[in-house]
Amino acid sequence: MSKLPDLEGLAVFAKVAELRSFAAASEALALSKATVSKAVTRLELRLGARLLNRTSRRLALTDAGQALVERASRVLAEAEAAEEEASSQSAAPRGLVRMAAPMSLGVASLAPVLPAFLEAYPDVSIDLHLSDATVDLIGMGFDIALRVADLPDSSLLARRLRAVQRHVVAAPAYWTAHGRPTHPADLAEHRGLTYGHQASPETWRFQRAGGEEAAVRPRSVLRANNGDALLPPLLAGTGVAMLPDFIVGPALADRRLEAVLTEWSAAPIALHLVMPPGGPRPARVSVLADYLAKTLGR
Repeated sequence: MSKLPDLEGLAVFAKVAELRSFAAASEALALSKATVSKAVTRLELRLGARLLNRTSRRLALTDAGQALVERASRVLAEAEAAEEEASSQSAAPRGLVRMAAPMSLGVASLAPVLPAFLEAYPDVSIDLHLSDATVDLIGMGFDIALRVADLPDSSLLARRLRAVQRHVVAAPAYWTAHGRPTHPADLAEHRGLTYGHQASPETWRFQRAGGEEAAVRPRSVLRANNGDALLPPLLAGTGVAMLPDFIVGPALADRRLEAVLTEWSAAPIALHLVMPPGGPRPARVSVLADYLAKTLGR
């Protein structure tokens, strides 16, 4: 066995794992399908472990493949970045960036700023995946993601863009019929419309100046995994919800919704830009990260 690592095999495996397809990887790498297949087989023989389970319809990483894919992806990314820095591509970023973002934020805030970026960088393309679920950046081959949360410690690189304010809101007619709360504890008597993709979604936590804290569990009558799905019931007067500014801002501005408990603030969250660890990064990823920090961090 050569003492040099099989860098080609690692890079080819990373691309196959990212795209979950030998055919797509061969097209992306401008290699024949046979060359791609042989490179992965050679790497498996060298390591003495199967990396991919192959069926007629799909590919799946084995445990050994899952353990290797992060470092293999790093090998590929660093090689691409090194080539870009040593060539004219560093001045003109090009290639595909795979990006993930929450659905509501992606539609309301991200999508409107992408045309200007794509016009400024015509050789860069973006594969945008919108979902409120927290995706596995490394395992699913994403270059960059936006997350709205109080981020826990992780191996990902996180860049805080801005604070995100959440409001306790309902239709004015709902408050008139059921009474406006003067303390978070009063919400226990109200009909809750709950956003499911958060830690302890049934418990709403608050704090206010002076350090006083409160936690309450409204009686949930509807739980959804997307915040925009709660807007029609809110506007219809079905109940009360605690949602971020980028979802309820327009309805608050035109008074279709009314915020209460404004002297209290929900547990703090923020908009973050996250990326897998390691570097250097391809220029196409770096310029998109900088652009999003500038446009979404305002």
